[in-house]
Amino acid sequence: MFPDLLQACRPGLSAAQIAILELHYELLVRWNRTLNLTKIIDVEEAVERHYCESLFVGEALDSTPQSIADIGSGPGFPGFPIAVLRPDCTVTLVESHKRKAVFLKEASRNLPNLRVLALRAEDVHERFDVVVSRAVSYEDLAGNLVRLAPKALLLTGVEDPPGDLGYVWQVPMALPWGSQRFLRVGCHVESAFVDVPPASGS
Repeated sequence: MFPDLLQACRPGLSAAQIAILELHYELLVRWNRTLNLTKIIDVEEAVERHYCESLFVGEALDSTPQSIADIGSGPGFPGFPIAVLRPDCTVTLVESHKRKAVFLKEASRNLPNLRVLALRAEDVHERFDVVVSRAVSYEDLAGNLVRLAPKALLLTGVEDPPGDLGYVWQVPMALPWGSQRFLRVGCHVESAFVDVPPASGS
């Protein structure tokens, strides 16, 4: 059922990509019995909300290889499906909850372009090309986005991003599933980098 639902949602995926995402879903369901990873485990809703929405973000990325940080990845969304969709990109899942980070490491051990950092965003001292995030509050993202990357792709609700995030935002893209969810793409404002020290290793 999972392969058919995902194929209907994103017909461009290969059989190998679908198989990897199905294994992730099966592991998610098993771990969720003892670890509160997500409230959404019904296969139809999970395919739509977890996987299709994440792949929607991946398809909105530039076509060139790039480094991506998923802030507050939780059980791996949107970063894990993006890594599967874009093997040319390197994806870092940033998740401060230690047990969730253990799940992410187990789920991603066979994906060479994906790694996990069990850290809070403010403790990440790297620069990336793009930051992605889903269902993380603007308040929690403030102060970290522009420090981590010059571009951000956020899955959000109807509330517009505040001006202090340091980005100029494109017109939000409504997701095909429901009327209250949007993808917001932002690029940095040059002045936002004033007095921001360079991150180590950049």
